[in-house]
Amino acid sequence: MPDSLKKRGKHPQDPASFHSDQIPLLLAASKDLAWLKSRGYADPSSLKLVGDRYRLNARQRSAVARSTCSDRELEERQSRLIPVEQIGGRTVHIDGFNLLTSIEAALGGGVLLIGRDHCLRDMSSMHGNYRILDDTDVAIDLTYQFLANLAPKAIHWLLDKPVSNSGRLKAKILDLATKFENLSCDVELVPDPDPVLKAIPISSEDVIVTADSDILDHCGHWANVSREIISSIHTPDQILIDFS
Repeated sequence: MPDSLKKRGKHPQDPASFHSDQIPLLLAASKDLAWLKSRGYADPSSLKLVGDRYRLNARQRSAVARSTCSDRELEERQSRLIPVEQIGGRTVHIDGFNLLTSIEAALGGGVLLIGRDHCLRDMSSMHGNYRILDDTDVAIDLTYQFLANLAPKAIHWLLDKPVSNSGRLKAKILDLATKFENLSCDVELVPDPDPVLKAIPISSEDVIVTADSDILDHCGHWANVSREIISSIHTPDQILIDFS
């Protein structure tokens, strides 16, 4: 199996698409897209307009879209963001595939994006399929190590049941949790974690862990856990673009 297929989020076009000489174009495109979004222009047409103006390819357009939000979205997301230090004593609800694929991408040297909202996102695209990699165990273990130091009340993982290997991943998450006696963990397979996470009100004091933009626009308290974990991961071929 080619090495690129063993790593999450890697694409043969990425070294050229995200070369240093492309970064100014991507940042300018993101700034223009944020301006349009902040004034109510529709997302698809705005992205096409900006992408065409800067002659961005499909991967570059996807990166800009994932990293950009409107002024209002930015303000509202930040108003519900809590420091990771405040996770202690709270129940943490994890958007499982969202978190793990980003950590795996960091471990595998994939493209990482710091969005305008300061969330860290990857360029992985599962389309209903998820392969368990050697990096998967490491990603889960890094998550537990980070959370164990914060002493949450409980950890509630949510996985998309229709995604392939979700059952195997659930078993792996529960098995690796046994190394951390001070953590109370459970994993739930649901048709779609998004509505579950969106329904957790800010009054509950529970904390959501995700970088999914749609969830962040509707959920209660959230913490930027993926960025905190990934900030300690450095690989030789990793590409990090800061749109913040």
